[in-house]
Amino acid sequence: MKIATYNVNGVNGRLPVLIKWLNEAQPDVVCLQELKAPQEKFPLSAIEDAGYKAIWHGQKSWNGVAILSRGDQPEEVRRALPGDPEDVHSRYLEAEINGITIGCLYLPNGNPAPGPKFDYKLGWFDRLITHGKQLLKAGKPTILTGDYNVMPTEQDVYKPERWLDDALFRPEVRSAFKKLIDQGWTDAIRKLYPDETIYTFWDYFRNAYGRNAGLRIDHFLLSPDIDRRLKAAGVDKHVRGWEKTSDHAPVWIELKEK
Repeated sequence: MKIATYNVNGVNGRLPVLIKWLNEAQPDVVCLQELKAPQEKFPLSAIEDAGYKAIWHGQKSWNGVAILSRGDQPEEVRRALPGDPEDVHSRYLEAEINGITIGCLYLPNGNPAPGPKFDYKLGWFDRLITHGKQLLKAGKPTILTGDYNVMPTEQDVYKPERWLDDALFRPEVRSAFKKLIDQGWTDAIRKLYPDETIYTFWDYFRNAYGRNAGLRIDHFLLSPDIDRRLKAAGVDKHVRGWEKTSDHAPVWIELKEK
């Protein structure tokens, strides 16, 4: 079973890139972030033509998350992160597919920091930590994946000294990520590639992709049951080099059968 996450950076504007990658990579399940489309403008027919069923939570102009499946229809569990009924951002979608609970998330960027946006990011992270604890307590095979907007360590960022005051790298954010991991989640990429330089995002400016001046901010966190089934993981870096592509590359894992 192959599961992928991809911050598509505008599902309609990047639709040809998304469909090309789906046809090439053939993932069984895909979590998308940054749809940048209201609920009614999600390109369902094109997704279905590519062989996928979908659930999504759209939002006009920004945010938005979706879960695609080549097999069974994703069974929606929730479409908001618990803990703040006033939060109207479309940043979290949870579904069950083939006995696995999959949480697709788009964690806030948080810049400029300090400030209200950074406070919102930390608050959202706290809610994710609380929910993550409940998911592990439930004991079901679970994956939390998406754009976390955090580089966990200096290994995950090109020239870390330049990012010390950025909301994606501030110590409060890295500490929150570690607190989540310490509940019992496994960072899939780092489990299989503990020492390699791996990035998932390259800015559009200053030839960042060409220089490989990237960040690793898209992550797969696995519950213990899924960790035991982890067979392979990687980043489809070449997709970042396509025309009119997202500034993120797809990230994927493969699981052994039970």
